[in-house]
Amino acid sequence: MKKYISERAVEIADYVISHKCTVRTVADVFCVSKSTAHKDLAERLPRVDPDRYKLVSAILSDNWSERYIRGGVSTQKKYKG
Repeated sequence: MKKYISERAVEIADYVISHKCTVRTVADVFCVSKSTAHKDLAERLPRVDPDRYKLVSAILSDNWSERYIRGGVSTQKKYKG
Protein backbone atom coordinates (compact mmCIF):
# COMPACT_ATOMS: atom_id res chain seq x y z
CA MET A 1 0.00 0.00 0.00
CA LYS A 2 1.31 3.43 -0.90
CA LYS A 3 2.19 5.79 1.90
CA TYR A 4 -0.32 8.50 0.98
CA ILE A 5 -3.16 5.96 1.06
CA SER A 6 -2.28 4.75 4.54
CA GLU A 7 -1.90 8.36 5.72
CA ARG A 8 -5.31 9.22 4.25
CA ALA A 9 -6.87 6.23 6.03
CA VAL A 10 -5.48 7.43 9.36
CA GLU A 11 -6.61 11.02 8.72
CA ILE A 12 -10.11 9.85 7.82
CA ALA A 13 -10.22 7.65 10.92
CA ASP A 14 -9.16 10.53 13.17
CA TYR A 15 -11.88 12.71 11.68
CA VAL A 16 -14.54 10.04 12.21
CA ILE A 17 -13.42 9.51 15.80
CA SER A 18 -13.37 13.21 16.67
CA HIS A 19 -16.65 14.14 14.93
CA LYS A 20 -18.53 10.80 15.14
CA CYS A 21 -19.72 11.37 11.59
CA THR A 22 -20.91 9.09 8.81
CA VAL A 23 -18.97 7.75 5.85
CA ARG A 24 -20.87 10.11 3.56
CA THR A 25 -19.85 13.14 5.59
CA VAL A 26 -16.20 12.16 5.77
CA ALA A 27 -16.17 11.41 2.03
CA ASP A 28 -17.42 14.94 1.32
CA VAL A 29 -14.87 16.51 3.68
CA PHE A 30 -11.91 14.63 2.18
CA CYS A 31 -13.18 14.88 -1.42
CA VAL A 32 -13.20 11.14 -2.03
CA SER A 33 -16.01 8.80 -2.96
CA LYS A 34 -18.07 6.95 -0.34
CA SER A 35 -16.55 3.71 -1.59
CA THR A 36 -13.01 4.98 -1.10
CA ALA A 37 -13.76 6.32 2.37
CA HIS A 38 -15.40 3.06 3.39
CA LYS A 39 -12.56 0.98 1.96
CA ASP A 40 -10.03 3.13 3.80
CA LEU A 41 -11.86 2.60 7.08
CA ALA A 42 -12.91 -1.03 6.71
CA GLU A 43 -10.04 -2.66 4.82
CA ARG A 44 -6.93 -0.48 4.94
CA LEU A 45 -7.10 0.90 8.48
CA PRO A 46 -6.94 -2.50 10.24
CA ARG A 47 -3.60 -3.15 8.54
CA VAL A 48 -2.24 0.31 9.35
CA ASP A 49 -3.55 0.89 12.88
CA PRO A 50 -5.67 -1.88 14.51
CA ASP A 51 -6.34 0.12 17.70
CA ARG A 52 -7.78 3.06 15.78
CA TYR A 53 -9.83 0.60 13.72
CA LYS A 54 -11.59 -0.66 16.85
CA LEU A 55 -12.76 2.86 17.70
CA VAL A 56 -13.87 3.57 14.14
CA SER A 57 -15.70 0.27 13.75
CA ALA A 58 -17.75 0.99 16.87
CA ILE A 59 -18.81 4.37 15.45
CA LEU A 60 -19.62 2.86 12.04
CA SER A 61 -21.63 0.14 13.74
CA ASP A 62 -23.69 2.76 15.58
CA ASN A 63 -24.24 4.65 12.32
CA TRP A 64 -25.36 1.44 10.64
CA SER A 65 -27.94 0.76 13.33
CA GLU A 66 -29.27 4.35 13.25
CA ARG A 67 -29.64 4.66 9.50
CA TYR A 68 -33.36 3.90 9.49
CA ILE A 69 -34.03 6.57 12.09
CA ARG A 70 -32.03 9.15 10.14
CA GLY A 71 -33.98 8.35 7.00
CA GLY A 72 -37.28 8.80 8.80
CA VAL A 73 -36.25 12.13 10.29
CA SER A 74 -35.07 13.35 6.90
CA THR A 75 -38.38 12.40 5.27
CA GLN A 76 -40.31 14.06 8.08
CA LYS A 77 -38.37 17.32 7.61
CA LYS A 78 -38.92 17.16 3.86
CA TYR A 79 -42.70 16.97 4.08
CA LYS A 80 -43.10 19.21 7.11
CA GLY A 81 -41.63 22.35 5.59
